[in-house]
Amino acid sequence: MNFMTEIERVLDERVRPALAVHNGNIRVESFEDGILRVRLLGQCGNCPSALDTTQELVASELEAALPQVKQVSLVTGVSDELLEQARAFLHIRA
Repeated sequence: MNFMTEIERVLDERVRPALAVHNGNIRVESFEDGILRVRLLGQCGNCPSALDTTQELVASELEAALPQVKQVSLVTGVSDELLEQARAFLHIRA
């Protein structure tokens, strides 16, 4: 099993159920040099407690289960995917 699959397994078992209670989810953006970059989705994406959730839930669960994860960083802002959708929409309307 590759490492990204292990990350997804931990998220599925320990993190996503808690986020789903709040109509949220999580997506892994990247993993490099022990730093896992994640984006919270759904209602969790714009929540004022997103940073706390990342540290208290996501980081604690992943760091406990996978010693290779040294830090979890929250990615915020508009995703590239959403920007592309907006550009396509505006191009069609122009």
